Amino acid sequence: MDFETRLQRAIERGQQTRNRRGQAAIDKQMTEEEYRQLHSSLRLELSEHIEKGIQQVSDHFPGFRYQTVVGEDGWGARIARDDFAMNDGKKSNLYSRLELLIRPFSETRIIELTAKGTIRNKEIISRNHFQFLDKIDIDTFSELIDVWILEYAEAYSADA
Repeated sequence: MDFETRLQRAIERGQQTRNRRGQAAIDKQMTEEEYRQLHSSLRLELSEHIEKGIQQVSDHFPGFRYQTVVGEDGWGARIARDDFAMNDGKKSNLYSRLELLIRPFSETRIIELTAKGTIRNKEIISRNHFQFLDKIDIDTFSELIDVWILEYAEAYSADA
């Protein structure tokens, strides 16, 4: 085999490598879109679970204002209430709230849950939890949401 033939074959192999890289980039984009779709479907399922749980807490403790959250910060729900107390003739405002959100999709390919809870101006819950989308266990994630909501309800009922 002469040099010219070997050169042609080397050039062809290089072009095939370039084509494979291009195809890999296309495959990666499709995978990225699949991750976005997976995140979106999980976000819907989990945010509905959050909404139901927080709504039930609101139903058991009159005075809480329930609100569905949809925005830049994420999707989920919050309840909040203002109470007034008199101490030594001074009026004070006591704020309580619980908020659980599923954060928007990020390049890290995770699904992230954030929780913030305050009872009578004292923060009692400030937590984050995440799982990689390709290793998600939706049941465990849902159970964690329930645990955090129940934890807040127990703390609120003990303080109220």
